Amino acid sequence: MAESKLERPESRPGITTRSRLLAAIDAAGPVPVVAVVAPAGYGKSTLLAQWAAARHPDSGWISCDQGDNDPAVLMTCLAAVLAHLGAIDPEVVAPLAQGAGITSVPALMDAIRPDVRPAVVVLDQFEAITNRECHYIVTEVALRLPPGWQLAIASRHALPLPVPRLRLQGGVLELGAGELAMSADEARRLLHGTGAVPDDAALTHLLDSTEGWPVGLYLAGLTFRAGVPWRGASHPGAAGDDVRTYLRGEILGQISEAELTFLTRSSVLARLCGPLCDATVDGTGSGRLLEHLERRNLLVVPLDRRREWYRYHHLFREMLAEELRRREPELVPRLHARAAAWFETRGFADEAIEHAQEAGDRDLVARLVLEHMQPMWASGRVDTVLRWTTWLERAGGLHRYPGIAIHGALIFALLGQVEQADAWAAVARKAPPDVVLPDGNTTGSLLAYLRAILAQDGVEAMRADARVSFAELAPSSPYRVTMLFTEGMSYLLEDDLDRADPILALAREDAEAAGALPVAAMILAERCVVAERRDDHARVESLAAQALAIVESGGFEHYWTSALVYACAARAALGRGDVRGARLLAAHCARLRPLLVSSIPVAPVQALLELSRVYLGLGDAAGAEGALRQAEEILVERPRLGVLHHEARDLRDTLDRLAADPVGASSLTAAELRLLPLLATHLSLGQIGEQLHVARGTVKAQTTSIYRKLRVSSRRDAVSRSRELGLDIR
Repeated sequence: MAESKLERPESRPGITTRSRLLAAIDAAGPVPVVAVVAPAGYGKSTLLAQWAAARHPDSGWISCDQGDNDPAVLMTCLAAVLAHLGAIDPEVVAPLAQGAGITSVPALMDAIRPDVRPAVVVLDQFEAITNRECHYIVTEVALRLPPGWQLAIASRHALPLPVPRLRLQGGVLELGAGELAMSADEARRLLHGTGAVPDDAALTHLLDSTEGWPVGLYLAGLTFRAGVPWRGASHPGAAGDDVRTYLRGEILGQISEAELTFLTRSSVLARLCGPLCDATVDGTGSGRLLEHLERRNLLVVPLDRRREWYRYHHLFREMLAEELRRREPELVPRLHARAAAWFETRGFADEAIEHAQEAGDRDLVARLVLEHMQPMWASGRVDTVLRWTTWLERAGGLHRYPGIAIHGALIFALLGQVEQADAWAAVARKAPPDVVLPDGNTTGSLLAYLRAILAQDGVEAMRADARVSFAELAPSSPYRVTMLFTEGMSYLLEDDLDRADPILALAREDAEAAGALPVAAMILAERCVVAERRDDHARVESLAAQALAIVESGGFEHYWTSALVYACAARAALGRGDVRGARLLAAHCARLRPLLVSSIPVAPVQALLELSRVYLGLGDAAGAEGALRQAEEILVERPRLGVLHHEARDLRDTLDRLAADPVGASSLTAAELRLLPLLATHLSLGQIGEQLHVARGTVKAQTTSIYRKLRVSSRRDAVSRSRELGLDIR
C-alpha cells in the first residue's frame, strides 16, 4: 500500500479556506456521516482536507482508487487508518484481510478501544470504488460507528449508502454542488490567491457565468493573471467541455513546449513522483519540474508533506490525456509500458499490472500476474487476483498462459466454484506439458499438482500425480511441500499408517521451513488422525496442541485448513474429559463448515467426520448428523477417497441407531452457517441472496430454519444467540 494513499493532501499555496462550510460541518455536530457529493471541480477534496487538518491528529485519510475494489484491500486500509489513529491494535490489521467482507466489519468496529478519542475518517474520491461488496462494507462501517466517530465521504456520484435511512435518523450531513458553490467573498479570496484582482462588475460576471463553480473561478483567475480576456468556463451542468476547451486553448498556451510535452506524457500516471516521471517520459529533472508547476498553481496537487508524490487535478488530467491522444497517440502504449517497468522494479505489483494492461501487453500482464497471483491470493486479495485473470480471459489470451489457467483453476476450486475450476483446468490441459513457465515450473508439473489436489481419480492416481509433480516442480517451488503432504495423505486414505506418518512428518518440517504455517498445522492434525488410529492418546494431545498453537499464534482461525485442526483438538479435549473445551473447539470448527467443499475434498471430509465424532462424544446427535450429512454430500461427488467412505458408513450406522433431536444449533447446515453472519449486517434478505447467489425465497427459508434451530424468533435474537454459541465467523 502506498504511504501517500493514507496521507491527507497538502493544501496548495494561496488556497481559499472554506470557512463557511467548515462552520456548517461543525454546527451539525458529530453526525456519523458527512456526505460531500458534487461533480468534478467543486473542491470536495479541498474542503475535507481543511476539515481533517482542523481535526488533526484526530483524523485519518484514504484516497480511494481502483485497487480498493477488493474487500481485503479496503478493509486493510480502514484498519490501517484506525491503527494510525491509535484506535485499534496494529496487530488486528493483517488478519482482517483474510476472508474480508461485510462480516469482517463487526470485528473491526469491536476492536476500537472504548477509551480512545473519537475521530473522523475521510474516504476521498469514493467514486473509484464500484465493487458492491465494498459498498456494503462502507455502509456497515457507517452504521456501526462508535458514538462521536464520523465518516466523511467525497464522491462525484451519489453515495451507495442508505442515505434516506441515515437522513431519518439524523445521521448524515449532506453537502452538494449548491452548498459547495462559492459566495462572492469566497470567490474574491480565491481570485486574489491566483494573483487576479477583478473589480465588482467582473466578479459579478464571473459568479453568474460559473454559478460559483470553484474550478471555473480558479481558471478565470489564472486567465486574468496572464492578461487573457475571460471567455467563460461555465458550470459543469451547463457545458462540461468548457473547462477542457479553456485549458487547452489558454492555460496550455501559456507554457513552454517542453512543459506541455511533459504534462501530456505524464498524464498516463494516476500519481506522480520525479523518478517515475523521468522513467515514463524518458527525461530528467521531473521532480524539480513538478515542484515548479505546483508553485505556478497549474492544478498539480501534492499528496504528502515531503512534496514527493503528486497528482493532477482530475479535470486537468482528463484534458491532458485527450491532448496526448491527439498529439502522440502512438506513444501511449509505450508510456504505459515504461511506467509498468518502473513500478515492477520497485515492487508495486498493482500499478505495474494496471499499466501493462493499459499498454495492451498481454505477455507482460501474464508474467506479472503469474508472479504475484499466489502471494496476493494468500494475503486474502481474492477479488484483485480474479480481476487480473479475468482481464486476460477477456483479452483472449488465457490459452496462451497455461500457468495462469492452472492457478486460476486452483483458486476457483478453493472458492468452491467447481464449474469455473473445471473450465480453467480444461484450458490448461491443452498446453504441451513441457512448457517452462517464468517461475521455473513446467505446465506438466502444475497440471499434476492440480489433479492431485482435486483427487478426482482415486487414491492411487492422487499419489502418482503427487510424485510426478514433486519430481518436476522447480526446486524452489512452494508447491513441493503440498505434494509431499499429498503423497502421505494417499497412504493414510489406504490406512497404511506406517508409510503415511514418516512422509507427513517430513512434509511438516518442509512446510515450516518454507513458512507455509497453515499447511504445517494441517499436517500436524493429519498426524493426530494417525495417532488416534494407533490409540496413542498422549501423542494425540501433543500433536493437537502444536497444531492449535500454530493456528492461534498465526491468526489462521478463519482458514479452511484450520477446520481439521479444531476438530482434532476438540477430540483431544474430549479424551481428557474437558467437555467445555471440546464444545468451544467444536464451535470453532463448525463456523468453518461453509468453507468445506467438494472441490478439494480430502481434508474437508476428514474434518467433518472428526467433528461428527466429537458431537457424538458430547451427546449431540443432531450436530453429529449435520456434520456427517455434509461429509456424505462431498463423498457422493468424490466417490474414490479410500477409507473415508468406510468411516462415514460406520458413523451413519451409529447415528441411525440413535433417536436424534433434529433441532439444535449444532444441526445448522453449511448453507445456514454461511448465512448466519450476514444476519448481523444491515443487508436485507434480498441483498443477502445476491451476496450468496441464491434466491430471496431460499434465504427466507434458511432464516426460518435458523430461528427454529436456535429457538429464537427474530433476527436480532439469532445474532445474539449465535455469538453466545461462538458460531459467528467474524
